[in-house]
Amino acid sequence: MVRIALDAMGGDHAPAAPVAGAVRAARAWGYEVQLVGREAEVRTALRQQGDLTGVEHLLHIVHAPEVIEMSEHPAAAVRSKRHSSMAAGVDLVKKGGADAFVSAGNTGGVLATALLGLRRIEGITSERPALAAQLPTLKGTSIMLDVGANVDVKPEWLAQFALMGSIYAEIALGKQRPSVATLEGKGNATLVEAIPLIRALPIHYVGNVEGKDVTAGAVDVVVVDGFAGNIFLKGGEGVVSTITEMLRQEMTRNPLRAALALGLRPAFRALRRRLSYEEYGGVPLLGVNGVCIVAHGRSTPYAIQNAIRAGAQCVELRLIERIRDRLASLNV
Repeated sequence: MVRIALDAMGGDHAPAAPVAGAVRAARAWGYEVQLVGREAEVRTALRQQGDLTGVEHLLHIVHAPEVIEMSEHPAAAVRSKRHSSMAAGVDLVKKGGADAFVSAGNTGGVLATALLGLRRIEGITSERPALAAQLPTLKGTSIMLDVGANVDVKPEWLAQFALMGSIYAEIALGKQRPSVATLEGKGNATLVEAIPLIRALPIHYVGNVEGKDVTAGAVDVVVVDGFAGNIFLKGGEGVVSTITEMLRQEMTRNPLRAALALGLRPAFRALRRRLSYEEYGGVPLLGVNGVCIVAHGRSTPYAIQNAIRAGAQCVELRLIERIRDRLASLNV
């Protein structure tokens, strides 16, 4: 049975959304979820879920008196709040009490807490881990990293992101020789310095791609700094919402279009599901020596449910062990 440590205090709608998501995940897949946070608040949120028959034994509260708020400076908060829900959740993974940690809280706080508590995977030389998102494309799925963990990066970090992304694509997407590219922008100095380092790695680096190539599925892995990656991701979410609303408006302008819309509704619903962040739930923080999933700050219970599933899938894939083994085989 997969055991998930969930930051019950993380996110814009905590603890209600995380707790509801945990209940949904326990019911759907039988995962054991440890709800880490202020006990009284978590217990109240749990009572609001109503009848827990059949899943009550899968849900456990782990008291953590402090919370790293979304607005706090990550490094300062991690240092001053040693008993936060993030610290307690990461510690459960470190000590073997949980198989994965999931949080919709302060992204920088998760990064700093995970790096401090779990350290880096042996063989990873980058000082910072990266968030790796799976993006739906015209050809299937591609991976982009970093999508928000590191606003400012060093050339050697980008090279390590490329290496981790290539290995992750092998494991998660089943690619034998994944193609890796850097996202072309204005050619900033950091990227220019990183390219020779990436070319020297034992991966299939194909050069630069443009934004349109990413959504077309031209490559398997796209390497970018966290600032640009986060803008790409959030911009995509905005485009999906806007196009969906525009389609709704156009299809309801007259009775004929409205009738046509009824027939197309299943297709539109399927497309929206495919593009929605809620379906993916969260993304792994690659580079730390343990499974850590970062979810969207405004995650709904459904998104949290799927973030928990994402963590469980990483555990079932033996993601950390396989990254470690692959690094050893590459001898980098």
